[in-house]
Amino acid sequence: MLMFSQEKDRSSFIGVFVVSMTLLLSGCASNEVIEAEAEVVEVEVTEIDPYEGFNRSMYKFNDKLDTYVGAPVSDAYLWVTPKFVQTGVANFFSNLKDINVVLNDFMQGKGKQGAEDSGRFAVNTTIGLLGLFDVATEFGLEKHEEDFAQTLAVWGVPQGPYLVLPLIGPATSRGVPGGIFDAAANPASYVGAPIQLIQMLNARANADAEINFIEEAALDPYVFTRESFLQYRQNLITDGASENVDDLLDFDDEFDDEFSEDSEPKADTVSIVIDNKSQEVAVNSTDFDRASGSFDNATKSFDSAADAFKTADEKLNQLGVQ
Repeated sequence: MLMFSQEKDRSSFIGVFVVSMTLLLSGCASNEVIEAEAEVVEVEVTEIDPYEGFNRSMYKFNDKLDTYVGAPVSDAYLWVTPKFVQTGVANFFSNLKDINVVLNDFMQGKGKQGAEDSGRFAVNTTIGLLGLFDVATEFGLEKHEEDFAQTLAVWGVPQGPYLVLPLIGPATSRGVPGGIFDAAANPASYVGAPIQLIQMLNARANADAEINFIEEAALDPYVFTRESFLQYRQNLITDGASENVDDLLDFDDEFDDEFSEDSEPKADTVSIVIDNKSQEVAVNSTDFDRASGSFDNATKSFDSAADAFKTADEKLNQLGVQ
């Protein structure tokens, strides 16, 4: 999920394109893999992704752009820039983004959280030297993620179809106007290209681990990116509330039914001799059945292994005779 948090670093129309380099994880798989999979992937029109054909094309475009531009520049930035400088730059832009967070807190009716985030921004801007140091976290002021796309969701605007935009990467029809508003509210949009370039480098560098993960682990990087992005956005909108509460409750009910006292098998008693004295011990008959079955299976396994060794020995002897 961290990879998609970079989407919210957009700062202007240019800033939106800037943050796209973070979201180029949508094109993180190698060209060869995507081309090979494109021949076997059957594109289906779905309600969530009705433009999958177009989206996959943009995905491959973003992949090539990231491979030949984004990744080399990001690697150079990571190699040249000391770690403490990278941390300071990341903190600086994160602090600027807190302005958006505060605005959206209040627009969503989260007054208490808005006051906390305002305090966080004030502390980091002053004591933290314009946000270079995240002092507020040490003071117990938690970092929140709020943007205008989430605000639109709270206001009842539907998500709309999933989109993969050139340069920008994963988005939804609701997220596009949300990104424009966030860019307009971010001071980094108005400070010039050099600052925006640094923001781009920082965002892409922070997403490097997630991009590498997708390259190595995803069978279909396009589907993996789409599902991860949509789940991450839903998680932000619901503030982490589980969407599967009913399923979990049903599971708990089944678990309780299976292991309730009424369904527990009754215990039997067996006699054992300890120090020449016979004693009765309560034992669950099911445990005996399971143990007996385990021993039977183990015995069969040993027998099978012995037969296999015998067969192999006979074959070796035959080869020796020949």
